[in-house]
Amino acid sequence: MTAALQFRNLTLGYDRHPAVHHLDGAVETGALVAVVGPNGAGKSTLFKGIVGVLKPLAGRIERGDLKAQNIAYLPQAAEIDRTFPINVYDMVAMGLWRRTGSFGGIDRAARASIEKAIAAVGLTGFEDRGISTLSGGQMQRMLFARLLLQDAKTSADLFDLVRRWHGERRTVLTALHDLDFVRANFPETLLLAREPVAWGRTASVLTPENLLTARRMCEAFDQEAALCADEQAPALPPSGEVARAGHSVGEHGVATRD
Repeated sequence: MTAALQFRNLTLGYDRHPAVHHLDGAVETGALVAVVGPNGAGKSTLFKGIVGVLKPLAGRIERGDLKAQNIAYLPQAAEIDRTFPINVYDMVAMGLWRRTGSFGGIDRAARASIEKAIAAVGLTGFEDRGISTLSGGQMQRMLFARLLLQDAKTSADLFDLVRRWHGERRTVLTALHDLDFVRANFPETLLLAREPVAWGRTASVLTPENLLTARRMCEAFDQEAALCADEQAPALPPSGEVARAGHSVGEHGVATRD
């Protein structure tokens, strides 16, 4: 198995305050991985790092031959500036930029794809609505329509699409809150509390002990913590050890906000 993503002593954050600490591990090609953790655990921060929106404070993310434009990314609706003057149609059409380029025209086939994606998420008739007028659920469906265009597929259900991608040996990472859903559908889980509490087989990761540890670690985290200098960081196990073991890691172990 080859790694689609490799995290090497990765630290991510904002204004030089870390939000994800010293993450080591590998995501294998074709893996289906749930990323879970309490609010403020670092899930969104990690995804921003993966797609290149956020640059590492320390360490690195190795993507192999994968380019940023080849990553289909569905952000949280809260990350979108809803005051931006753009309508639903144009926001969804942005999913075609990989094929059309920043200034590419939208031809008849592209328009049909946009309309089909909008219909698939139940937003037909909302095309000219400004995004500031959408409810939270409508905003999320609009973003999903944009994601469908990035993949050039349509589906009425997000997880059906995720399963299809997994069946095609694509690498899928998804941030989730529903732990029962994760247990039923995801073979591998990364439990974050700004540090990786556990990473490996889902049944071994989502134990009561690990979940309690994650909650306590997030509650105790100092929001104004300074950037960790590499020479001050705790000793790390070999890359991928935590990812494969699925064991709990203490507050000062290898480790890693919504």
